[in-house]
Amino acid sequence: MADDVEQALAVAPSRRDLIKGVIASGAAVSTSGYLFRARSAAAAGTAARLLTLNVNGQKRRVDVLAQETLAQTLRGKLGLTGTKLGCNHGECGACTVLLDDVAVYSCSILTHRVRGARITTIEGLEGPHGELHKVQTAFIAELAPQCGFCTPGQILSAVALLKVNPKPTADAVRQALAGNLCRCGAYNHYLKGVLRAARADVA
Repeated sequence: MADDVEQALAVAPSRRDLIKGVIASGAAVSTSGYLFRARSAAAAGTAARLLTLNVNGQKRRVDVLAQETLAQTLRGKLGLTGTKLGCNHGECGACTVLLDDVAVYSCSILTHRVRGARITTIEGLEGPHGELHKVQTAFIAELAPQCGFCTPGQILSAVALLKVNPKPTADAVRQALAGNLCRCGAYNHYLKGVLRAARADVA
């Protein structure tokens, strides 16, 4: 009888071996589940990555990652580098573009969220014969651009304002441009530029 017990103990796994086996099998099951979910998510994401965007009046097909911002798409995929990246945290306004004529920070909105919207960048303000928009002309006349980095965002914010309020007061202009920071401090020049554009005849 004692010999039978000793023989059984000799072939039985130790407690350490048992725990190691349980951990290994659990890790294998967990990993396989993770890999299956990752592959499914990748397959689903791949199907929706190719988008058609309405940019500056043109339909543009572009491959867009799920986490990609509109600023990244415009600059890196479509070559529209007039949209500047400053803080990249929705605070400076350098990346401002128009979505359906409303000024937005393109660094803070995912490209997948703007399907179907009309996107206008600074490049889209150019006239049919290359002429400048009246806001651009007014800014030049008032010496608004200094280093010029914030200027595209300032222009698009001004354009958005004049679309809804063609004859704004100075306070209305200040409020509309409040989200656009100018490291050169040319705020008064931009203010005068918008008021000059409001006096122009061309819409």
